[in-house]
Amino acid sequence: MNFNLTGRQAAIQSAAEEFFKKEAKGLARNMEATREGYSRELWRKVADLGWMGISFPGTYGGGGDFLDLVLLLEEMGKALFPGPFIPSAVCSGHALLDYGTEGQKNEFLPKVVKGEYLIIPAFIEPISIDGQTSVEEEVKFEEGVYVLSGARLFVPYAHEADAFIYRAHTDEGETLFLVNAKSPGVFSTLLKTIGGDPQCEVVFNGVRVPGTDRLGEIGKGDEIVRRINEWGALAGCGFALGLLEQVVKMSVDYAKNREQFGKRIGGFQVIQHQCADMATEVDQVKFLTYQAAWKLSEGHRATREIAMAKARASDACRRVSLLGTKIHGGIGIITDYDMQLYFRRAKALEIAFGDGDFHREIVAEELGL
Repeated sequence: MNFNLTGRQAAIQSAAEEFFKKEAKGLARNMEATREGYSRELWRKVADLGWMGISFPGTYGGGGDFLDLVLLLEEMGKALFPGPFIPSAVCSGHALLDYGTEGQKNEFLPKVVKGEYLIIPAFIEPISIDGQTSVEEEVKFEEGVYVLSGARLFVPYAHEADAFIYRAHTDEGETLFLVNAKSPGVFSTLLKTIGGDPQCEVVFNGVRVPGTDRLGEIGKGDEIVRRINEWGALAGCGFALGLLEQVVKMSVDYAKNREQFGKRIGGFQVIQHQCADMATEVDQVKFLTYQAAWKLSEGHRATREIAMAKARASDACRRVSLLGTKIHGGIGIITDYDMQLYFRRAKALEIAFGDGDFHREIVAEELGL
């Protein structure tokens, strides 16, 4: 089997590696202290390079595929590039591409690809202890206009969004709507998270949405959400892969230089085996992620492969980042050092778009169980 990258793919990887090393070094730490959570200046630079639309057809300013996307995200992950790239450019962008009307695609996709417009999925509902939603859900249809009320949690960068993809429970079934984030009745509140990345609660209180602003068919929202979750899971695997590769590099470099008991700690067998286990897990993530991305790029169904990759990536996020922190010892949890930042982001990636158990259920279903 040939795992070599094409000349174009190698060029993308090399250019992205050089760019993010130069432009994003230390940025994630600095952005944690800001309300925006990302650099608009760097966001524009990424868009100007054409990377926002890297997995889109040339018609909309792209020209690449999902494997190109994963290679780009891998380099983003190494640098912990902050920003709504996955929710807007990947999840919402591909949802519009596959399910949007021609008018919606022509209106929104060029702006998403240029980094001028953020569309963020809003799917997760708050659930109370007794299993009921803590905020009343309501959908009314009045003279061609839908009136939406409800709440969604853990919506990334909602406070910066221009629009949301909102899943509503209509009489005809689950239906998705494109909701202008500046509409009257839309309220966003930032939440504190372990990853330090901006996540919000978004409340929709009697928000009026024209019936033409549906995304996809009425009652087919669940199908679209599953596809969006697949794209997000694959993109998350790419970002997690880069993050974990950097954790291994940091840990190996530290083990080569840190001395204890009169010798470098990399000379102790237990540290050697821990580093070997980390490298082995990361390579598993890499090959599963590349395989899933290749299948999507070739136009094949890749539900099983994406779920396998995300299950392995979620587990690796937990185990590899924990081993990296242990190898670093006390310095691994000092806020002035990068290891704790990678650990926290790894934990956030572990559960984003479903944790390991969630995706193992999908693999089991694909196996007919």
